[in-house]
Amino acid sequence: MIITEQKKLTEILGSLEGYQKIFLVGCGECATTCKTGGETEVRKVKEQLEEAGKSVVGVCIPSAPCVASKVKAEFAKNMPALRQAEAILVLACGLGTQSVKANDRLGLVILPGCDTLFGAVMDAQGAFYEKCSLCGECVLEVTGGICPITLCAKGLLNGPCGGMNKGKCEVDKDKDCAWVLIYQELEKKKKLARLKQIQCPKDFKKQLRPRKLVLT
Repeated sequence: MIITEQKKLTEILGSLEGYQKIFLVGCGECATTCKTGGETEVRKVKEQLEEAGKSVVGVCIPSAPCVASKVKAEFAKNMPALRQAEAILVLACGLGTQSVKANDRLGLVILPGCDTLFGAVMDAQGAFYEKCSLCGECVLEVTGGICPITLCAKGLLNGPCGGMNKGKCEVDKDKDCAWVLIYQELEKKKKLARLKQIQCPKDFKKQLRPRKLVLT
């Protein structure tokens, strides 16, 4: 899940300066879960923009704005409203915003209404935790399903640093050392021998931007 935070209204209005007729795009997945771009949030932003003197000519909430087909389907249904618009404000992550731009046939100004924070998992209480750095070289099979790249402040691949103290990270003493957690998990699973498996330095070429994957 991509975690977002809605931009402050003053920032949104600043980006919309010079544009009067606005079309709003929300997100039916991640931003809805984060409460930054679902129906409630889109409705509230619409009201705020209208109170600020803007004209909201239309609204749509694709189930997944990062998927081209979802955006195209919604835009096809809302083409009359889009033809009136001067700008599109997207209440979704940066992926959704760029997908909207890529699938806008009218050449409108596309503006983000949210800041994209991180990829996360959500627990049963609805809290979000960053767990994966999307590094392109997963080692979870060695580290007991706990990612040292993300959870270790130094991204260490072969055990804790010398600053670990009583199971806590030297960078943040309120945070458990990722490698202590990995050790405890492997010990519980009787897989401590995996710690003898030396991990080679990361191949950072796998993180060169931008990347793409073509399915055949």
